[in-house]
Amino acid sequence: MKKFLSLALIVTFILSLTACADAAKSKIKFNKRQLKKLELVTAPSQGSPMIVLRENYSDVPIFGAPVATQAQMVNFIKKRNPNPKLNCTVEQLVHLYYVEGEREGIRPDIALCQAIKETGVWGYGGDVIPEQNNYCGLGTTGGGVKGEFFATPQLGARAHIQHLLSYTSKRPPKVEIVDPRYELIKKFRPQIFGKLTKWTDLNGVWAVPGKHYGEDILNLWLQAQLPDGSDASLEAADLKVFLEDDKAAAYVYRGLVNMEREDFYAAEADFQAALDVESELKEALFDLALTQEKLSHFDDAIKTYDKLLTIDEKFPAAWYNRGRLKLAKDDFKGAISDFKSSLAIETINAEAYNDIAIAYFKQKKYEDAWQFMQRAAEQSSTNPIVQENYEKFAACVKVKK
Repeated sequence: MKKFLSLALIVTFILSLTACADAAKSKIKFNKRQLKKLELVTAPSQGSPMIVLRENYSDVPIFGAPVATQAQMVNFIKKRNPNPKLNCTVEQLVHLYYVEGEREGIRPDIALCQAIKETGVWGYGGDVIPEQNNYCGLGTTGGGVKGEFFATPQLGARAHIQHLLSYTSKRPPKVEIVDPRYELIKKFRPQIFGKLTKWTDLNGVWAVPGKHYGEDILNLWLQAQLPDGSDASLEAADLKVFLEDDKAAAYVYRGLVNMEREDFYAAEADFQAALDVESELKEALFDLALTQEKLSHFDDAIKTYDKLLTIDEKFPAAWYNRGRLKLAKDDFKGAISDFKSSLAIETINAEAYNDIAIAYFKQKKYEDAWQFMQRAAEQSSTNPIVQENYEKFAACVKVKK
């Protein structure tokens, strides 16, 4: 915990220094009469409801057949970003991953989840730009280094799959190598070439420090497999609760079906039933908190997030969502602290910057609010809430160099 808090303090300190440096460069004048009339909108909750996977994350292999269907992956991507920055349709990209992945034996559904993590659901915001068709950060090292460029989405997907293959097997790709890093891995990193067979083996290797890199990818994969709200899904869920020995997982599954059907009281009862069986089940706690917010039981949701974060302090969506609830209760200090804790884990989060800006704005701390609103806009050019807030705020700001 101390190590995590130190990281949060470092991020906060860096943000403060940056704000001071920016303010020193320019003289900013705010139209306070207009600002008093301004209404800024908070971003929605983060994180999708979670199913329970009993298989140990460390055992999930990179090789294998997909579990999530192409339709599930398309829906999952569109739900998280309705307007991804792609040079093809979402349907086409998903199909390309399944073609390339299944040819080489790489699980395409999980590879897509890695791409989702690397690109911010194709919202970008880091060094890589959409024109590169580089979906997994190939060749990026930070500091503005953009990495590899691929002429088409197909070549970008193929390079990603081939790079995974270089880590997983010494067998060469079945088609011409388009990954410029493949031979480099083979020649200069023999200690990992063909030897990393599990997704969690990528921790600290594909991403640095990346201590939870594989787990983050697998969490996305679980979310992509969520059930729908059909009568057939509900019947199957009822059968799970009746027959399965793993009652906690079965209750969570039925709760997710009820969430999809917008029967939130039934969902709340299911998640609570799961917790009655297994009191520290993270998936049930997160899903319960999301449901309590849907029911406007905000105090209960905060308490649920409190418990969840004592179990897993590195859960960025839990920090962020609790911050939103505190912001709604005008607990500005608590909200800002939670948003910054989320940013200490995931630095690319325009919505967290947006909501920090709103917390300062509501306290009439306009200079701080403007600094964080600018950061939100810099990180996301596609998020409509962030962009609308930025434009409304900018209309009340006059900057003199």
